[in-house]
Amino acid sequence: MVDLFNSFIIIIGLIVFEAINSIDNAIVNAYVLKSMSEKWRKIFLFWGMLFAVFVIRGALPFLMVWLTIPGIGFGQAFAAMFSSSHEAAAAIEAGRPLLLMGAGVFLMLLYLHWLFLEEKKPLFAADKLMKPQYGIWFFAFSAVILVSLLYFARDNPMLMLSAAIGNAAFFILYGFREQAEKQSVRLMEKAGSMGDLSKFLYLEVLDASFSFDGVFGAFAFTTSIPLILIGNGIGAFIVREMTIKSVDRIAKYRFLKNGAMTSIGFLGAVIVIESFGIELPEFLPTLVMLSFVGVAFYESRKFLKNNSDNLKTEN
Repeated sequence: MVDLFNSFIIIIGLIVFEAINSIDNAIVNAYVLKSMSEKWRKIFLFWGMLFAVFVIRGALPFLMVWLTIPGIGFGQAFAAMFSSSHEAAAAIEAGRPLLLMGAGVFLMLLYLHWLFLEEKKPLFAADKLMKPQYGIWFFAFSAVILVSLLYFARDNPMLMLSAAIGNAAFFILYGFREQAEKQSVRLMEKAGSMGDLSKFLYLEVLDASFSFDGVFGAFAFTTSIPLILIGNGIGAFIVREMTIKSVDRIAKYRFLKNGAMTSIGFLGAVIVIESFGIELPEFLPTLVMLSFVGVAFYESRKFLKNNSDNLKTEN
């Protein structure tokens, strides 16, 4: 009963995390889908959904777990994901610190990048302290975090390697994402002259780049691939529903991004701490995320209520 309850809490956390973290992706998807034919919209919403859930949010976590399990083959790793044997559990537990370290570094850098370099509507204390001229400090903080973790993990070379991989993965992915965002601007300008197939492929590539955040973040909640597949899969479905039904309304909640990104920073710190063998309550990631997102949602609702007349005038 306890395991079932913990699994339920983990799945709820994964669903909310995936949905809130993918708002930006949903907005871009909705914008491009408006210029696509009805046939290709259905293709994207169905086949794109299958690809997003089973290929990206299913296969990627599995590959990450497999690469961090020492001395186990691909087939054995796949069986271990759905096995209840003590040997499989021990093997996964042995590789867990490596997985958590890399994912934690990635998430902390993701938060710091947003905090220092991206435009935002300030809500939490850290948001309000950051000014545009402080952007250069992102690179300084990134270097200090990596050097500090390498020092504390100096007795475990594999843990040091995992921290370095998490750092490299972030900068490689965000280099790619910046180029994708530039391409999206060009795509919007000539959307009328592009074929639906080209738009479909663009959305799939963009969705894949956004999904890395959700996959890395999922390991803050659990290393169980079935739970990640269920939670992230439902979250991805919700994002698709937002894309076609209510993305404009969701986008008006101006502080949701603050809640998502701030919780990502804390989740990153939590799983880095756990990678050093420090045990934290299983419900902590879900509690942290729901707290920040809850505050952000409440403040967004309050802002909408107090400024409804001004927003109608702007629209």
